[in-house]
Amino acid sequence: MYVRWMKEEDRLQVIEIYRQGIEDRNATFEMTIDSDAFWNAITQCERFVLIKEDSIVGWGKLSRISERTVYSGIREVSIYVERSVRGKGGGRLLLETMVHFADTQGIWTLQSQLFPENEASRRLHERLGFELVGRRRALARHHGVWRDVLLLERRNDLR
Repeated sequence: MYVRWMKEEDRLQVIEIYRQGIEDRNATFEMTIDSDAFWNAITQCERFVLIKEDSIVGWGKLSRISERTVYSGIREVSIYVERSVRGKGGGRLLLETMVHFADTQGIWTLQSQLFPENEASRRLHERLGFELVGRRRALARHHGVWRDVLLLERRNDLR
């Protein structure tokens, strides 16, 4: 497996992997996907795809948290991995690549918001230096249930 920059022609596979995350109910608050709006938003981010045997099996993006200059070195991390390859090291490779990119591009803080039930993602983030900052209680309703979100962050040595 390897990671490369996301391209326009990756759109359908990226959307399909995101759809799996929606269906699994443990990766996003979203319950439906507007493909055009989703793609337009993702193209505003630094974005990567995970490749295995010439197929996209995961993707990630680094989103600015604010347009204010003072926050220019902070990104929110999102990663999604196709069901068939979860637990096989692809998520780690993808996140490692994104962390390295951040560290070399002047991004001093990465933050990630996870459902507490998504233990595999939490362990992955913690192995790569993310720390629990807090718990946002009953942040939003998801399929009729108020869900908490954990906020994790990783800082590099630019400070």
